[in-house]
Amino acid sequence: MTAIEGTFLVTNADDASATLRNVADSQVLTLSDNPGLEAGTVIEATLSAEPPMEVTYELADLAAEREIPVAVVDLEPTQQAKDIAADQPVGELTTQERAGTGELHVLTVTEGEATATATEVADDEETVARAGRLGVDRVEIRTASGVVSVRYLPD
Repeated sequence: MTAIEGTFLVTNADDASATLRNVADSQVLTLSDNPGLEAGTVIEATLSAEPPMEVTYELADLAAEREIPVAVVDLEPTQQAKDIAADQPVGELTTQERAGTGELHVLTVTEGEATATATEVADDEETVARAGRLGVDRVEIRTASGVVSVRYLPD
């Protein structure tokens, strides 16, 4: 029996089944039974393929389950983020490791688009998937004119 251990984003869940995406390689896996998982949560687990076809999985071991909040906050980007944005053209993204755990993403956008871009980033399930991959506890999105800062942070 094939087993897969990793961190997974629950992309869909109902009473009968759940769909998971491995945050490391984006492999999509279906659980034939939902043991109570909710869409949008991140789990650390071991999945076992169900015989004979091994196309669906069961949750063999659930090590951790957490919800990673993503929030657009009413704060300006840090000076570091503003400096990065000043050196890059509109439409570019810079990714930088944070001291300790996490990452900083700085996007430059056209004037007047920062709020809409922040909302898109907050609503994108890939934001939560990346947070799960990085092992952080929350995501904070800050905006200023022409700048969106996405901070992947420990608690």
